[in-house]
Amino acid sequence: MPYHLEPKTIIDGTLYTLLIFSVATWTVIFFKIWEFTNNSFRNRRFTAAFWEAADLAGAQTLPKDKAIGPQSRIAQQGFSWLSESVKADRKHLKYIGAPVDLLEQALLVQMQKEQHLMESGLTLLASIGSTSPFVGLFGTVLGIMHAMHEITASGSTSLDVVAGPIGDALVATAIGIAVAVPAVLGYNFFLRQVKQQRAGLENFVASFLHIAFSSETKVKA
Repeated sequence: MPYHLEPKTIIDGTLYTLLIFSVATWTVIFFKIWEFTNNSFRNRRFTAAFWEAADLAGAQTLPKDKAIGPQSRIAQQGFSWLSESVKADRKHLKYIGAPVDLLEQALLVQMQKEQHLMESGLTLLASIGSTSPFVGLFGTVLGIMHAMHEITASGSTSLDVVAGPIGDALVATAIGIAVAVPAVLGYNFFLRQVKQQRAGLENFVASFLHIAFSSETKVKA
């Protein structure tokens, strides 16, 4: 421990660090709840409108309020690839190969981008959940060391003198655990949401590929 710093300053810094961790945790949790709820709503609305369309050309011209969300962005990537591949007429390397495989690759690339967006913030939750107890323990150790110095300086070892400072030092560990619990629970919950929404996107990619090539003549027209 640096001797040019007061122990109380380091302990207070530990508690403020845990406070920052807690604010960051709940900020991410509330944002991810909104994000996943919004994605689910937009995916359901787009899916309903997409399958009500007469063909891919009709699905491509859905109203903008229904064409916002992970599934719609994947569909737009598919529409763009189909349009560009027809215009390129296999004159570029990226269009050489089996069309179904090339389109699938384009859709999977967009799906990976959507997954990365859904996973944003989860690393922060995992880091806070794993480090907060140790930060709290660090504050407790320093607090106990500080308490021992004060007890030694006072020359008294009575329970009233010992229990108070040590009890205050243990608060840091309790706070560290309290910060870690919602971070870990939030991480596990949102990781499950990512897996569920990814499964939905994978199903949509498979359906889009089937429709695109069963209706290929309509798309080219």
